[in-house]
Amino acid sequence: MEEKIKLGISSCLLGENVRYDGGHKLDHYFTDTLGKYVEWAPVCPEVECGLPVPREAMRLVGTPESPRLVTIRTRKDQTPGMEKWAAKRLKELEKEDLCGFIFKSKSPSSGLRGVKVYGDSGMPGKKGTGIFAAAFEKHFPIIPVEDDGRLHDPNLRENFIERVFVFRRWKKFLSERADRGGLVSFHTDHKLLLMSHSQKHYSLLGRLVAGAKKGKKEEIFGKYITTLMDGLKLIATVKKNTNVLMHILGYFKNNLSADEKAELLEVIDHYHKGLIPLVVPVTLINHYVRKYAEPYLKGQHYLNPHPLELMLRNHV
Repeated sequence: MEEKIKLGISSCLLGENVRYDGGHKLDHYFTDTLGKYVEWAPVCPEVECGLPVPREAMRLVGTPESPRLVTIRTRKDQTPGMEKWAAKRLKELEKEDLCGFIFKSKSPSSGLRGVKVYGDSGMPGKKGTGIFAAAFEKHFPIIPVEDDGRLHDPNLRENFIERVFVFRRWKKFLSERADRGGLVSFHTDHKLLLMSHSQKHYSLLGRLVAGAKKGKKEEIFGKYITTLMDGLKLIATVKKNTNVLMHILGYFKNNLSADEKAELLEVIDHYHKGLIPLVVPVTLINHYVRKYAEPYLKGQHYLNPHPLELMLRNHV
């Protein structure tokens, strides 16, 4: 990689002592592993909007659709200050060229989902989204977002980071070749990756690109990236990946020897049965792509969606 990807993140996850109790929630995966490929843009809504460290704990009160950020003991409503600060901060983040954001789970300001919302009875009812996290999603609807808790799940972690790299490539495409021909090339290179997530979105985007000459470029591009990021949110399951691997096998029908084909089929079957991780058949396929110089597969990001060092496809 020639340059690091810019990601926003809740400051406490980088080890900054900004939490209400004066502590932090350092996550070594973010700092030590992902940090090798990422430039962080840390944000702490509560401190940045003027609250001290330490400070009185807060919670969401009201309804999930329109919650208020209220201190637990003194019942002070901090919502106006948080919303005023958020509007200003989001404008600043527009200049950061963000390709994703990692939020602190369960936080009343930064939690992305599952944050407790307390009703009139004083008991937590339906769960909602933190004030700043909700404002961020509304302001940046297509930027990949996730919370730290869910990123402990290897499938969700792979999904999020994959989306981040796709979005980064999209931004690069817009800066280098933002024309209809470029869109066709971008889509072509992401076909198998998209297929591994959603056949429905694969078909939708295929029709959109095929008719790209008929509409306004800005509208076509906007609909394309919105649909693409929506489709990539769906998890690439073992069944979906197996379908893509078998599809890839078809590109080698005139190249592989009988032994090579049998070996690849065996490896794909072992992956399908949960005996080996996805990285094994993909590594073998990449070997055959190089050996037989298969031109279409050379450009497929499915085979190299992110750095191998992140080991995102090494789990069973």
